[in-house]
Amino acid sequence: MPSVLKVISFIATVALLGGCGAIVDRRADTREAGAEASFPPTGQLLDVNGRQVHAHVEGRGPDLVLIHGASGNTRDFTFSFVERLKDDYRVIVFDRPGLGWTDRVSDDFGGPFNTAAESPTQQAAFLQAAADQLGVNRPIVLGHSYGGAVALAWGLNRPQDTAALVVLAGASNPWPGGLGAFYDIASSSLGGAAVVPLISAYAPMARVDAALDGIFAPQSPPPGYADYIGAGLTLRRETLRANARQVNSLRPHVVEMAARYPTLPMPVEIVHGTADDVVPIHIHSEPLARQIPDAVLTRLDGIGHMPHHAAPDAVHEAIHRAAVRARLR
Repeated sequence: MPSVLKVISFIATVALLGGCGAIVDRRADTREAGAEASFPPTGQLLDVNGRQVHAHVEGRGPDLVLIHGASGNTRDFTFSFVERLKDDYRVIVFDRPGLGWTDRVSDDFGGPFNTAAESPTQQAAFLQAAADQLGVNRPIVLGHSYGGAVALAWGLNRPQDTAALVVLAGASNPWPGGLGAFYDIASSSLGGAAVVPLISAYAPMARVDAALDGIFAPQSPPPGYADYIGAGLTLRRETLRANARQVNSLRPHVVEMAARYPTLPMPVEIVHGTADDVVPIHIHSEPLARQIPDAVLTRLDGIGHMPHHAAPDAVHEAIHRAAVRARLR
């Protein structure tokens, strides 16, 4: 860690000397403005306690809430998955706090030097308040990756008002080791102030494509996905900070939540690819299936971290099973 801090200090010094910090900020401002113009909200913007929440709503039927993963936004689901669901459900897709077009939960979590982050429980409560405005009633709640932790927190927050949960390649249990230098640096106060603006200003799109390839492996992103997802929104300074801090602080929250998983009373469907190296099934979903009474685990052989793109029929079927088990269909 000392060597990492030395690197950060060096970068900060170089960036700030001779007005370089202002140059970086101007370039980041330009790139962020371009991303926001190119990828505007696709849904409605709700006011929750003076904070903005982006909700994309389509379809008719029982309420189905979709919660995206780390570094994502609603576009991950609206690319093609919502189209599969909207004839059977009223689908409500939220941007999580600090990502896409949703604000942080409060000012306490913002700013380049503040390392605090919203817990899954706080994120779920914030989105539940938005769902209340939309008249959401006993929803099925699906969470992907980091969103799986938020979906589980949703159920723990409101066990009697949640019809069912679908945990899709979800981060649900503590893992061994760390998450790598990037999250340590980007979530730190110095890294958030000095390194994150450099990434926002200069990160090449080729690196974004490589990151997408890694997330989808061993499958590939579907044609047109990279152009649709709005990676420039993720590269905004505040979004990078929010995402890094949420991910870096997740482990103690799932430790606490895991002790309460056996109390979840609703049907729970768990879907996970056996080839997922981002959120491994043996660390997360296999223990989760043992922790929740009557949970059903569907293993997708050879599928990586993005089952809703690589095996959408299997995910759709899990949602239908959840609806039937909850007596919504």
